[in-house]
This record gives sequence, C-alpha cells and structure tokens, in this order.
Amino acid sequence: MKDRVTILTGGVGGAKLALGLCHAIPAAQVSAIVNTGDDFVHLGLAISPDLDTLLYSLSGQAHPVQGWGRSFETWHFLEAARSLGAEDWFALGDADLALHVLRTQQLRAGLPLSQITAGFARHWQIAARILPMSDDPVATHVLTTDAELDFQQYFVKQRCAPPVVAIRFQGSAAARPAPGVLAALHEERLRAILIAPSNPYLSIDPILAVPAIRQALLQRTVPVVAVSPLVGGAAVKGPTAKIMRELGLTVSSATIARHYGDLIDALVVDARDPPEPLEVAHTRTDTLMKTLQDRTRVAHAALELADRTAIRVRR
Repeated sequence: MKDRVTILTGGVGGAKLALGLCHAIPAAQVSAIVNTGDDFVHLGLAISPDLDTLLYSLSGQAHPVQGWGRSFETWHFLEAARSLGAEDWFALGDADLALHVLRTQQLRAGLPLSQITAGFARHWQIAARILPMSDDPVATHVLTTDAELDFQQYFVKQRCAPPVVAIRFQGSAAARPAPGVLAALHEERLRAILIAPSNPYLSIDPILAVPAIRQALLQRTVPVVAVSPLVGGAAVKGPTAKIMRELGLTVSSATIARHYGDLIDALVVDARDPPEPLEVAHTRTDTLMKTLQDRTRVAHAALELADRTAIRVRR
C-alpha cells in the first residue's frame, strides 16, 4: 500500500504545510527532510532554527502568530544577557533555551544531530519522522553587494536588507544525507514527495545541494509535487520575491517551476496568481495557510495532484 509521504521543508511556511500534512494523513506516515543550512552557533549554543520550528509546530508548541519560537515565551535570559553586553539580535527565549542547551550538550558528547532530533521528537510524542538533511555541517552563505554573510547575519541581524548577488552552501559537496533520508525518498510504500512552500533559494536549495539527495530525487519512483511559495504573485512574508528580483528573475510561479526543473513533476499554484503558462502539471487553489484547516486543505491539494501526475523524469 502506497501510504507514506516525504516532505522537504524549512522555515515557517514549510512547517505549516508539514503540520497540515500530518492532519491530512496519519502523522506516522509522514517523513520530513529539514534544511540545516541555517544552523549556527550563538552565545556558545548550537541553534537549528528550521528543525526547532518544525519540532514546535508538530508538538503544538509553536507561537500562534509569528510561527517561529514557542508560545507563551518569556525573555529573562535575553534581558540579563543584554545587560551584560551580549549580542541580542537573535532572540533566545527562556523555554527555547532547552533545545539549544541540550542539543549543544549532546553534540559535544558525540551524538549526531539526527539522533538528537529524534530524541526530542520522541519526548514530545511527535509521530512524524523529523530528519535533518545531513549530520554533516552545511552553511548557507549569502553573497551581497557589500559582503558575504552567514545566513543568520543576513536573515536576522540585517533583516534581509542587503541586495543578494549569489547564494552558496558551504560544505554541501561533501555532505552525506543523514540516516533515514534516502530511505524516506525511496521506500516501497512511498506515495509522493512534496516540496513545501519554503523559500526555494534559502530553505530548499540547501537540501538539494546535498549531492545524494538531489540524485535520489532524479531517480524517484513517485511524483514530486512542489507548492509555490508565492501567493497572489508575491511572497506572503520573507525575502523570496526580493531575492528573485535581485537575481534578475521574474517573480512568478513559472520561475519557481523552472528553478526546480527536472526535480519536480507538478506544482501547486495559488488561485490568485496571474495566469501564465507552466511547463509542468499544476493545480490552482488558495495556498494561504492561516489556519490548521487551511494547512490541511493545501496538503490534500498537493496529494491529489500527486495522485494524478505521472513522473516527469527517470534517470
């Protein structure tokens, strides 16, 4: 029986669809391959923003408005650190510190990130499999008109303001998929592979930059369906549209489809997007995900499109 689904995800938009997917089908049938190109060390702590966002989302602890961080957070640590002259541009909440401190402790003890993440998910009774894309370090670097910046320096400290010239994924060429990742892309019971409406250039491309993951997608035996991150021809939040313009690209779902190229078989497009020709199978629906019902509906739309889509490329 083809009942399992794997989703490539990063950021808040990706976590929203992953949560919807876990309500569209049983969560135990979902595997999420998560971007770790955003990972960095801050105040001596190992931070994995996209993994944490997904952990909070699937355990019901995510902040209901901002999407990242924990609900009912307090900030006493950050205030105390600020009073001692610490950098405070990256917000570390008091409850949020638990993941960072324990992750740092376990990494120093020699445990791989994938094992640590699985332990967190188990303690919070998350049925879906949460898989870091790699246990090897991969760092997203943003080349701007002024300097080459670490991802968090660009995204958080400078609020995506500098114009982007190029994006690089340091360490990706040598990175290996984390345990479970290739199995999640090849297993016999796999129904479909989804690519979340995450920023393609900052959240999905780091995953695709791991050579064995990209090759596994090219050798897929089930349809790959991407959900466009554009709503009404623009980005809901974040720098997706800004980066596209700075890279000289047209802000459109057709551009998103061309960006993924042979790696996808179909695309879910927002119903408000301007009409345009697309070179892949597609469906139009309301892709704005404000509520759990919205997220589940978009997940169903992606799965239904996958079920009626033929595989585009076999290599």
